[in-house]
Amino acid sequence: MVSLFENYEQQYSALTADITAQIGLLASSGSKDRRQLISNIEKHVEEAQELLEQMELEVREVESSKKQRCRTKLDCYRAELKRLTLEYIKARSVKQEALYDSAEDTDVRISIDQKQRLLDNSETLERAGRKLNEGYRVVIETEEIGNQVMRNLSEQRETIQRSRNRLRETDEELGRSSRILGSMIFRTIQQRIILYFVALCFIIFICLGIYLGFKK
Repeated sequence: MVSLFENYEQQYSALTADITAQIGLLASSGSKDRRQLISNIEKHVEEAQELLEQMELEVREVESSKKQRCRTKLDCYRAELKRLTLEYIKARSVKQEALYDSAEDTDVRISIDQKQRLLDNSETLERAGRKLNEGYRVVIETEEIGNQVMRNLSEQRETIQRSRNRLRETDEELGRSSRILGSMIFRTIQQRIILYFVALCFIIFICLGIYLGFKK
């Protein structure tokens, strides 16, 4: 399935091919034909500029794996359109003395205002491209910072989870130690009670033996 960016590419290729062909015809055409060619070329150049702007917007929606390749293509298209614009200005300003009389030479020479307008359009397109590139760079940097923050938070969460697990294990160990110590204390008390009872019985037997001896 052809993407919207690829569709713009096809339209742009057709426009630039048409512009290139018409620039080639411009040098050898009559005054009437030249006016029509000039009108067509300027219209196509404006359409190509609009397509580049649409392609620039579409690049933002392209998946990350293809974004850099599309941006490189877009830079090449901008450079190509700028080159074609300069070729058009040069072709239009060339004086065709063999084909035109002095009155027609006035129509052949490009006016300063027209030339400046084309150059301004080219510069405006470049400035817009630079601003879009800068905006894209800021978005990428912001995304990287966000990813780093998320990684740091994830690491901190894992550290806290490990600390909780260790604390839980420590509590369990303390519980087991407390139970063992309680059992040992109970056995010690039990053994002492038995010892005291045996000692008491022994004393009673001795006393009873002494009493019986006196009685005899």
